[in-house]
Amino acid sequence: MTPWLSIIGVGAEGIGELSSAARALIDNAEILIGGSRHLAMIPADHPAERRGWTSPISETVSEMKALEGRRVVVLATGDPMSYGIGVTLGRAFGRDTMTVLPAPGAFSLAAARIGWALHETDCLTLHGRPLATLNLFVRPGARLLILSENGETPAQIAAVLCERGYETSRLTVLENMGADDEAIRTGQADSWDNTPAADLNTVAVDCVATDGALAYSRMAGLPDDAFRNDGQLTKRVMRAATLSALAPQPRELLWDIGAGCGSIAIEWMRAGGRAIAVEHRADRSSLIAHNATVLGTPNLEIITGRAPEAMADLPQPDAVFIGGGISAATIAENCWAALRPHGRLVANAVTLEGESVLLSLHSRWGGSLTRISASEAAPVGRLHGWQPLRTVTQFAAVKP
Repeated sequence: MTPWLSIIGVGAEGIGELSSAARALIDNAEILIGGSRHLAMIPADHPAERRGWTSPISETVSEMKALEGRRVVVLATGDPMSYGIGVTLGRAFGRDTMTVLPAPGAFSLAAARIGWALHETDCLTLHGRPLATLNLFVRPGARLLILSENGETPAQIAAVLCERGYETSRLTVLENMGADDEAIRTGQADSWDNTPAADLNTVAVDCVATDGALAYSRMAGLPDDAFRNDGQLTKRVMRAATLSALAPQPRELLWDIGAGCGSIAIEWMRAGGRAIAVEHRADRSSLIAHNATVLGTPNLEIITGRAPEAMADLPQPDAVFIGGGISAATIAENCWAALRPHGRLVANAVTLEGESVLLSLHSRWGGSLTRISASEAAPVGRLHGWQPLRTVTQFAAVKP
């Protein structure tokens, strides 16, 4: 396919600093698409039709489908493939339709300004994303580069750091990088000047933990007290074993059926995946939402409803965990039918009735059955003894 869509990254210095190839694409464009700031850089006598982005942006993307075969140029900020419009358009139209000419992105510019190695830095965006996304990345010794939503974002980041016990962390706010009015501000989270920054800013955070700071690993098996729950919680040892069987992979989708407080789905997402939690009780759905926010996975999709009816229109999963309701008719069968080829299904049971269902599934689909027992030390008068946790039978299988 001949590329008809050109995506050109523009720095703060404007189109005057673009390469000759980028300028040629702009000069010959029939249609120019971009934000008002970028379109204002184009000379008034340019004959191309100009289109601004709609809200939501998906409307403009849909309208672009009718433009195939015409010379369309999209103007973007910096590197369009780094949390940029190039990613969205690539998914919509395919890589073969596009020519992408990036400018240095905010992460590269910021790293150059402050002397950080990008491969040792976590890069994330809060532009169009919940502030709670930050909670996943804050940890002792972390270096973060963050694309801001607007000029209020640096103060919001400072507040989050203080709430989580990182009040002595150092912030550097880089405003309008590459422009004539570029500015850099530095300070400590607990004494941050809340004066708004320029809307176009990037925040560098050098995370410093104080006593009592929240510091959770992304490995499976967070402490049980990391989750607000009403007792419906897959315990730490069982949770680690369950996630090991589910084998999370980046960007894969998990269905967590009978999610309880959401611990499996949340830990799956902390490992880099996507997840949908299905829970029939509204009060537990509220617990899931709270835990997802605190633990840095605010994009967890929560469906309040009973399985299997609540699963009817969900996107196809790469893995399914059935933590509750395995005894109910057809839930396992519906999950197995929905699962992608080579997808994983894991189900836990603590009752005899649930275990009998798992035995039946094992006889039909193969896989493995594991009985997991563990004990925790607990007070016995003035001394301590072992308190057995409830034994869990686990079924795991890979769909052919």
